[in-house]
Amino acid sequence: MSTLAHVFEAAGLATVALGSVRKQIESTAPPRGLICNFPLGRPLGKPDDGEFQHRVLAHAFSLLDSSEPVLDEFDDAIEDDSTEVLACPLPARSNENLHPAIDELRGLRPAYDRGISKYGNRAGTGRAIGVDELEAAIEALVRVSEGTPWKQAGIPGIPSRVAQDIRGYYETAALGLSDHIPAAWAGTNWFFDETESGKLVLAARAVMRDAGEKRPIWFYMTPGDR
Repeated sequence: MSTLAHVFEAAGLATVALGSVRKQIESTAPPRGLICNFPLGRPLGKPDDGEFQHRVLAHAFSLLDSSEPVLDEFDDAIEDDSTEVLACPLPARSNENLHPAIDELRGLRPAYDRGISKYGNRAGTGRAIGVDELEAAIEALVRVSEGTPWKQAGIPGIPSRVAQDIRGYYETAALGLSDHIPAAWAGTNWFFDETESGKLVLAARAVMRDAGEKRPIWFYMTPGDR
């Protein structure tokens, strides 16, 4: 981000970089930077709080008045509740002939549609595949988990991006099921810890790792702490 800021500035475009990790933004030294002590993934702070987000943006845009490099800090910090456990009821099995992850995926479609209707496709599918391609992707991951090399399993794209689309579907469905916007990473933890598809992604990733596949192919199928 800060590197791009320097490129844009060299082309005559003024920039402001927002950063949640102090050491990172200090070391990359963008021409104008605003340190925001918010949870990662929430650069404007509080979801669904337009007044707060406009304060962040106003502070950021005010840095454009500086003719010299400047690094400022937003005056409010947000401590995320990393201990929150997302309680989203998963659908009961409706077709015992389907793989549990496929059955689960189908059962969550109404919740996914509600999440899209309310919040838009901000974190849903579309990085590599669309929502109607998810079943084929999960079927491919089942084959990988059973030992089929990933290139032969029919994964419809780069495994990391496909896995992100599957996770995005579930996290959007969680928004459709929850009565509030959960803490940052709560949806991700719910996906990997509680859902059949999350467990499948972890299993396929482990098989690819143990088979000696190149690290970038499998590592980014999940966050680094997994």
